[in-house]
Amino acid sequence: MPDLAGSIQEYLGALKRQNASPHTVRNYGVDLGQFLEYFARADQAPVVESIDTLALREWMGDLYRQKLDAVSIRRKLAAVRSMFKFLNREGSLQSNPARLVRTPKAPKKLPRVPTAEQTNTLIDRVAKDTLSRPYPRRDRALFELLYGCGLRVSELVGLDLEDIERSDRWLRVRGKGRKERQVPYGTKAEEALQAWLAEREAKTVERAVFVNHRGTRLTDRGARQIVSLYARLLSGDSSLHPHSFRHAYATHMLSDGADLRAIQELLGHARLSTTQKYTQVSLTDLLRVYDKAHPKA
Repeated sequence: MPDLAGSIQEYLGALKRQNASPHTVRNYGVDLGQFLEYFARADQAPVVESIDTLALREWMGDLYRQKLDAVSIRRKLAAVRSMFKFLNREGSLQSNPARLVRTPKAPKKLPRVPTAEQTNTLIDRVAKDTLSRPYPRRDRALFELLYGCGLRVSELVGLDLEDIERSDRWLRVRGKGRKERQVPYGTKAEEALQAWLAEREAKTVERAVFVNHRGTRLTDRGARQIVSLYARLLSGDSSLHPHSFRHAYATHMLSDGADLRAIQELLGHARLSTTQKYTQVSLTDLLRVYDKAHPKA
């Protein structure tokens, strides 16, 4: 009878063999580690088959007592569900008790999106190098691709030199589930890339487009810290993060008449419903303008 700790390691190993992104493996590992801590006992290791639907509901109750929001609980439950589904499929469990646990409803929150003027003003200020950063051209290229291509931060730092098609200005992007897509980029991004790649210094074997001071691939965390620093010091907005520019990319294109399905393809969304939230953002902006400007509002 498998113990929970061993089952978690078996599942995470399977994720790696399936080429799940390092980001997914890391986050699932953290959530499942906390799941293990809850069921751990001082006298013996928890056994997977002893965890039934009632035990899972008690575990979720503990998450609510910790005052975690619904989004966090949904993420943790998704990790647990996926692991139990794997164990059931592999024959380690006869049934999947997590299948009967209801998913908590998450409030529908529209993403906060900076305006086109705010976004371009910030990127223009990044290009002026007023902060005397060690790699200003790298930082500018980073912002130009985040906004100019709508990339996730993991996709940005995952870019290799071979992924850039300079003649036609295309990027080969590896998104969620290792799915590849092609994304065009514009003249400003091309100028920024050209300037950065001309001075990029990396270790001989390193093929990453964006590297750190050690000459190795820039991490997700490193990219987030760069965005946070510039946003705080140049625009006074500490709430901006890499995904803010992905939201801005989609919303601004939609506002200027781009087709929703084209935006879906560019963003790499599996479902159109995910892309449709940007329609709501645009409508919210229109209503705000209407309420402010129309005499009969």
